Amino acid sequence: MGALKDYYYNECVPALKEELGFTNIMQVPKLEKIVLNMGLGEAVQNPKIIEGAVEELTRIGGQKAVVTKAKKSIAGFKLREGMPIGCRVTLRGDMMYEFFSKLVNVALPRVRDFRGISPKGFDGRGNFSLGVKEQIIFPEIDYDKIDKIKGLNITIVTSAPTNEEGRSLLQLMGMPFKK
Repeated sequence: MGALKDYYYNECVPALKEELGFTNIMQVPKLEKIVLNMGLGEAVQNPKIIEGAVEELTRIGGQKAVVTKAKKSIAGFKLREGMPIGCRVTLRGDMMYEFFSKLVNVALPRVRDFRGISPKGFDGRGNFSLGVKEQIIFPEIDYDKIDKIKGLNITIVTSAPTNEEGRSLLQLMGMPFKK
């Protein structure tokens, strides 16, 4: 097992159980999945940009990225149904814990002028989303090989029913929220 997964079961679960007043450890919130999403609107004019994005997202996430296609045609954007417009990766299990550890300990501290993450990214059901403006903060990305700086969205899905429980879980696991 990974170090973060051990830390979660040995340190976070008892602390959350005490902090939130749960009687059963099955009530304690946990990470369910992490979804990395890269939307590429400019792929309408330049379809080759998708290939580079898929390769970068595959490197960042550690597993093959899936190309997402447009659901509807939008004439104003010259977009047709079925055209590739982005890519995504869903991480679960050990890959999820490994990515979360890399995000918190390596990638986020590499953000310029980093003072913490805004806690406003919760959706009301304990899930947290954050946007990264540059994919080059991840150590797997070779700065010389990228054609364009692209951003990505990271959604952390937890089993917590409320934002407060989700925030407690992520803070104990090392997410650097602003005060």
